Amino acid sequence: MPPPTTITHVLVIGAGAMGSQIALTAALAGYTTTVQDVSPSQLDDAAAQLRERTDKMVKSGRLAAEHAERAHDRLAFSTDLDAVAPAADFVIEAATERLETKKAIFARLGRLAPPHAILATNSSTIGSSAVAAASGRPGHVCNMHFFNPVLVMECVEVVRHAGTSGETVETTLELARSLGKAPVLINREVPGFVANRLMGAVQKEALALLAGGVASMEDIDATAKTALRHPMGPFELMDLVGLDVVDYIAQATYAATGDPADAPDESVAALVTAGKLGRKSGSGWYSYSR
Repeated sequence: MPPPTTITHVLVIGAGAMGSQIALTAALAGYTTTVQDVSPSQLDDAAAQLRERTDKMVKSGRLAAEHAERAHDRLAFSTDLDAVAPAADFVIEAATERLETKKAIFARLGRLAPPHAILATNSSTIGSSAVAAASGRPGHVCNMHFFNPVLVMECVEVVRHAGTSGETVETTLELARSLGKAPVLINREVPGFVANRLMGAVQKEALALLAGGVASMEDIDATAKTALRHPMGPFELMDLVGLDVVDYIAQATYAATGDPADAPDESVAALVTAGKLGRKSGSGWYSYSR
């Protein structure tokens, strides 16, 4: 059965920073949206954080109070995947970046979700081909990779694997546009897709310049912003993304390619080992006031 051209109910699996923001984006766009997570406390935290986000948007004038309330009315939270998956037209998995966990989720979704439902993964490192077979409906599976912060960033990478149907691609692109995003289609899975490869190339050169004593990280960041018009410098961006995430992406890319040029950077790994993960931990390349 081909995927539906009209989506009414979006299910997001994973109530972390990415999953919760994806869900709010869908609710703000008018979709009935459910966030599912195995942790009740994670769901409670997500609900509170999303309310805080919309309150700030209303206060700043970026969002009408009535629009915010309608979005929250469309949002539901559940720990019971068996109960919520059968109502979903489109599922976006934003769980932990562990392949076996994702395979298990997609296997359950293949049994629980309606035959027409599209099953997408938000993973930035794991191509959907790795979970497609587990779903039992590989033609309905693709990557739909959002960027943090989801409520601000426009780009969504839609990545097809060899078995993804054209209908799935078109419906996913259409959904992304309806969310106010600017989707890009990636026709072949490559480690890191497009954005992370571009970001990784800049980061790799920045790290080499710093290690070689060519310039300080502050001046490297300043050059990226004032000469290249990047909104953030590479070290600032790594801190925003999370150094643990940067290190994980590098590990996953290196595991896929085996190319020594893709090996994780030792200075990033050392910061992660020291618990300096960037903005979210209070320190990384830079220090931040909590």
